[in-house]
Amino acid sequence: MGIAQTGTGKTASFTLPILNILSHPKNDHKGHHVRALIITPTRELAAQVRENVLTYGSNLDLRSTAIYGGARIHNQQLKLKKGVDILVATPGRLLDLYNQKSVNFNKVEILVLDEADQMLDMGFIPRY
Repeated sequence: MGIAQTGTGKTASFTLPILNILSHPKNDHKGHHVRALIITPTRELAAQVRENVLTYGSNLDLRSTAIYGGARIHNQQLKLKKGVDILVATPGRLLDLYNQKSVNFNKVEILVLDEADQMLDMGFIPRY
């Protein structure tokens, strides 16, 4: 767990180890299954984290995407179907895609709850 002010490198502190672990030759899984799941409270943060993953991992053969509400779910389903190693998601859209069987957690090796305190402050909405 880490707590620090904005701009201090928190995203790099979990993104760089993820990229290192997933790119290691002994961890080279074919098929691009979701192996790292990063959950963020907002779409803005999800997009920002995904940009960091792309920047830091630009020379690696790892696929990533971000899924969040406010974007076309069909496009997100297509990206997931093609396969991603690192998935950055907001809780609501992640649950929607899970319930539609568009995302599978069987191969997840790493879970990051980014700004978990903010997600807990937002509370939980009952789903019927």
